[in-house]
Amino acid sequence: MHDPAYESYMGLGPKRIAHWEHWSNPDAETYLTGIDYYAHPRLCRLKLKELYPQLGLGIPKTDDPKPRPEEQSDQGKGRWGDEYRDHWQQDVASHRFKSEADMLSFSPLAQGDFSGWQVVVDGDFRSEAAIYQRYRKQYPEAWGDRAPAGSSASVGFYNTMFMWPLLVFGYENFLRLCLEPEFDRIMEEFAEINRRVFRAFARLPVNFVVCHDDIVLANGPVCSPAWMHKHIFPRYEEYWDILKRAGKEVLFMVDGCVDTYVDDVMACGARGIISEPFTNYKAIARRYPNCFIAGEGDNRVLMRNEPGEIRAMVESMVETGRMSGGYMMCIGNHIPFNVPPEAVKRYLELSAELAHR
Repeated sequence: MHDPAYESYMGLGPKRIAHWEHWSNPDAETYLTGIDYYAHPRLCRLKLKELYPQLGLGIPKTDDPKPRPEEQSDQGKGRWGDEYRDHWQQDVASHRFKSEADMLSFSPLAQGDFSGWQVVVDGDFRSEAAIYQRYRKQYPEAWGDRAPAGSSASVGFYNTMFMWPLLVFGYENFLRLCLEPEFDRIMEEFAEINRRVFRAFARLPVNFVVCHDDIVLANGPVCSPAWMHKHIFPRYEEYWDILKRAGKEVLFMVDGCVDTYVDDVMACGARGIISEPFTNYKAIARRYPNCFIAGEGDNRVLMRNEPGEIRAMVESMVETGRMSGGYMMCIGNHIPFNVPPEAVKRYLELSAELAHR
């Protein structure tokens, strides 16, 4: 039997429109379950799974209490969920190199091992074998080299291509350097690292690969179409062909408004796109029947916590869901810690009531 996520990824139109939610709201968990998330994180999640299985949240291994945010010592780097960050990525990257000349002479391949670099996906990328072994541990040995048919088993990769230079050099440095002739070599070396990654992923027992790259902002592209067609899209096409020949489907994840590049991403071989509410999902549903799409819900609506506005948002999402067998309910710009728990509950209850095909 196929699970609802598999049916959605494949555009098969399950009767109940499934969820894919980005979640980091401990206070909402306490509110929804009546169990203090910080005092009893495991019990709270078990109850949440019982009440809202559609969220698909993981269960902590222990019920050891978690420190509350106000009890945490370093609160200067911004909060994420139940804790504060211990660094700003931009600060880390900006202190990594002494000059632009150092950056332009940097060799990703010579470095190879990015353990401790805080590039989201830290680790040793010097060989395909090392990458494969690191990821293979995440899946049952009994699966061998193939995931169960109809399973939504997946692997994700944050640095599909665009994120590598952005994270290694920092956002501002990347934008200053990306048009320099010397940068072509750097991009090709990152591309070779990712060939190892995607060849390793092709051997994993998964049916889906979630490829993340923030190639756009809320108002559209970061880099020009010409730059993207030189450095990014040909690599997507190459990597995703490796995966598709191994029987795996690609789900593309991107923040911002991806309208400008939807056709490029789909032409490269993606099964569909999960993005943010700045993107025009109804237009995608019309152009690509039953592709996977998610992210139309807007946390700014939840933040205002106005019942009529939340209902109107859910009704619009359901309208798109009935246009596409691959649509999933999703607050695309996240359900972070400061979204009112009452609004989260209202969104979930309205989805349960209305989100049917």
